[in-house]
Amino acid sequence: MMGGVLAALGVILGAFGAHALRGRLDAGMLATWHSAVDYQFWHALGLLALTAVAAEGRVAGTIALWSFVVGIVIFCGSLYAIALGAPRGFGMLTPIGGLAFIAGWIALVDAFRRSAGR
Repeated sequence: MMGGVLAALGVILGAFGAHALRGRLDAGMLATWHSAVDYQFWHALGLLALTAVAAEGRVAGTIALWSFVVGIVIFCGSLYAIALGAPRGFGMLTPIGGLAFIAGWIALVDAFRRSAGR
């Protein structure tokens, strides 16, 4: 469910950026907004991929799920905030979210590996 909700929110935020923020943000901040949308969407799809292994209660699947969620909140959230005018210091949070994304993908691979080994 979380993957679907975050993907739908990604579509909404993408449309919001393309329509409501065009003309209000400069090109660089609009690009930052769209980077956040892209990362959110890819990781929402990753969450949907987790349904193949998470239903089995695998620890790696749970780690991947929460790593993606944390990554979306911190990485994408910091970029959304910066694009909307938050202090540039929010950018210090972005790499933490990126590390959560990396951990999530590694855990997802491990979950699929373990699932295939059954």
